[in-house]
Amino acid sequence: MTYIIAQPCVDVKDRACVDECPVDCIYEGERSLYIHPDECVDCGACEPVCPVEAIYYEDDVPEEWANYYDVNVDFFKDLGSPGGAAAVGPISGDHPFVAALPPQNADE
Repeated sequence: MTYIIAQPCVDVKDRACVDECPVDCIYEGERSLYIHPDECVDCGACEPVCPVEAIYYEDDVPEEWANYYDVNVDFFKDLGSPGGAAAVGPISGDHPFVAALPPQNADE
């Protein structure tokens, strides 16, 4: 089991969760953040600090965002498990589903 980041994070990327994560398992794509399913220790520290309520325990994801479990898992297929986001830095690109979304900010 793991936590996942859903659509409310797209084009927001507040990063409060990154600062709170004790195992450095939240990686940054171009438009969204992603939680590495193999590196997450299910501590839940990230969930309460998310200002847009985008982080859910995988069994608690609202139905409208259920596909974000696969989005988070698939994002790491080519990257593997590097053992920490800080060493990798921002990743150019996003999961194809996220990349295809229209801009999520009303200001754009």
